[in-house]
Amino acid sequence: MLKEDKAASGQAGISPVERLNALVAPDMKAADKLIHKGMASSVDLIPDLARHLIDSGGKRLRPLLTLAAAKAGGYQGDGHVRLAAAVEFIHTATLLHDDVVDESALRRGKVSANLVWGNKPSVLVGDYLFSRAFQLMVETGNLAVLGILSGASAVIAEGEVMQLGSARSLAVTEDHYMKVVSAKTAALFAAAAEGGAVLAAQSTDFIASMRAYGENLGIAFQLVDDALDYSGRQALMGKSVGDDFREAKMTLPIILSVARADETARAFWQRVIETGNQTEADLHHAISLVEQTGSIQETMRRARAYADAAKNALAILPASEIRSALSDIADFCVERAY
Repeated sequence: MLKEDKAASGQAGISPVERLNALVAPDMKAADKLIHKGMASSVDLIPDLARHLIDSGGKRLRPLLTLAAAKAGGYQGDGHVRLAAAVEFIHTATLLHDDVVDESALRRGKVSANLVWGNKPSVLVGDYLFSRAFQLMVETGNLAVLGILSGASAVIAEGEVMQLGSARSLAVTEDHYMKVVSAKTAALFAAAAEGGAVLAAQSTDFIASMRAYGENLGIAFQLVDDALDYSGRQALMGKSVGDDFREAKMTLPIILSVARADETARAFWQRVIETGNQTEADLHHAISLVEQTGSIQETMRRARAYADAAKNALAILPASEIRSALSDIADFCVERAY
């Protein structure tokens, strides 16, 4: 880390995400204004439901990546604000759809929208936000950016279907799991960062580096989330422990644990995952198994490797407060698990 990076990262008391937010504060404020304007509708249910999730305390990390990439690239227009708002709408829409598919009860520590308003309104408001996102993308007047985010939206949907098709199957491989993670989570991180760089009309190498940063950060982020689902830290972050287990999702901690299981443990996994025959006591046993087999530690080790790859991708950027904050965010992504 360069001296300038070390100095910038030495600010005590605030997280790297908060630092980055402060560095692009006027742009983030403008993006937030567009977000709230964009979810307005004469149909009262739409803003009520959308606001339930949008104003629930999310860090706005994905739109922050768009604004940071544009600023790091020297962009002078206002298209990045529209693009950032579009990214947040896409993210929110996918969360609304995910909660319906997963039958989730909590989102960011609050009762999920599908439990409050029902599945059909959640899906339809998600569709509305997708439409708003594309309106904002068109307003940037940049076809390349439109192509990046529209492509990411299609990939995200493919990832959701891939995960749905492999539910309740111990045959899911690590390769399949990583394809789902790359599609469902990393695709939007990558597109958010790449889109900001493209708007700045930066070099091909700069654009590729920002995309690589976003993609690797997104994978690290999801790996940590999947590890946390079997950790007491999950409850401290406003999420219930064991959601993935109850939904019989084959995430990396389970895939690794099954691969290392003896005959008794494998019979347990077949019962609770493939047949869905679970009791509350089974969650405690599942947590014990993933811990005993070192599956949580291995998942975190891989998350650390992707976070390091994200940091390495920033080498093309000149030393700056933004580069320092982006680098520290990659570390923070992993360290939040401890």
